[in-house]
Amino acid sequence: MAKSWLRALSKALFRIVIVVGLFLAATWYVIAQPVWTHQPAATLTADPVKLRQHVEKLAVDFHPRNFTEVENLNACADYIAAQFKAASGQVREQTFTVQGNDYRNVSAFFGPANGPLWIVGAHYDTCEDTPGADDNASGVAGLLELARLLGENPPSVPIELVAYPLEEPPFFSSQSMGSAHHANALDLATEPVLGVIVLEMIGYYSDAPGSQEHPSKLLEFVYPSTGNFLAVVGNWEQRGFVKQVKGHLQGVTDLPIESIAAPPVVPGIDFSDHRNYWPLGVNAVMVTDTAFYRNKNYHRATDTPDTLDYERMAMAVTAVNSALGSMASKK
Repeated sequence: MAKSWLRALSKALFRIVIVVGLFLAATWYVIAQPVWTHQPAATLTADPVKLRQHVEKLAVDFHPRNFTEVENLNACADYIAAQFKAASGQVREQTFTVQGNDYRNVSAFFGPANGPLWIVGAHYDTCEDTPGADDNASGVAGLLELARLLGENPPSVPIELVAYPLEEPPFFSSQSMGSAHHANALDLATEPVLGVIVLEMIGYYSDAPGSQEHPSKLLEFVYPSTGNFLAVVGNWEQRGFVKQVKGHLQGVTDLPIESIAAPPVVPGIDFSDHRNYWPLGVNAVMVTDTAFYRNKNYHRATDTPDTLDYERMAMAVTAVNSALGSMASKK
C-alpha cells in the first residue's frame, strides 16, 4: 500500500515537473525570441575613446541638462548638430514649444534622399540635476559614433539619426516628449519607416554574479543574472521586429544579446522614446543595458562618466551599425 502510494506520488510529481518545465520553456521561447543564427563579425568598429569624449562633453560641460536648463539643452543641440555636420550628415531641426520654452529635435540624414527610412534615436535631456552619463549621454554618444561610421561608409537606404529632448519627467509619457513631436511629424504616406531603434542607456555592464535584476521572479528563470549583455526591448505586438533586430545584432561582436517582447504591464517595456512610434503602427524597439535593473546610478548624482564601460559600449554601437547595414540589404 505504501509503495503504491509512493509510486503514485512520484508520477504526480514527475508530471508537475514536466508541466512546469514546458511552461518555462514556452515562456522563454515566446518572450525571449531565441535566435540561433549569428552575423559575421563587424569590420567597422566604433571608437571607445570618442564615445567617452562625447559622454564627458554632455555629462560634464553641459551639466545640468534637465528641462528647466534651456540654455544647456540648446548647447547640447548645437554640439550634436555640429558633430552630425562633421560626419557629412544632412542636418535638420524641429523646434517645438512646451510651457513657453522652445526645444529642438536634431536630425541627421545619411544615404539616398528618398526611400523607406530607418530611424535611430536617443534623448539628450536628464532627470533633474543628475549628470546622466548612462542616462542618456551614452545613447547620444552612440548616435554621434553612428554618424561618423555612416559618414565614412554611406548606407544603401536612408537612415535618420535623431536626438530628442524632454524624455524625462515631468514630460515622460506625454505628447510633449521630443520623440512624440518627431513621430507625429512623420509623413508615413510619402516616407515609409522600416523601423526605429532607440538607444536608451547603453554604457553600463558588470561581470559580477547577481548584478542583473528582472521585472519579475518568473523572468529570473529566463534571463541571465549577470549584467554583461545588451537587450532589445519591445511590446507584444513588436515581437517579430524585436527578433529581427536581435538576429542582426547577434554575433557582430562578443557582446551577448538578449531580447524581450512583452505587454507594457511589465515595468520597463515602454520606458523610452520608442513608445511614441507604436501608436502610428511603426516598428520600434529600445536597445539598452536595462537601466535600473542593472545600473544603480540610475537617476542619481553618481551617474558619472567614470562608471561606464566604453569598450563594451563601443561593441553595442558597432553591433547597431552592422545591424542597420544587414537589415537594409534585405529590403
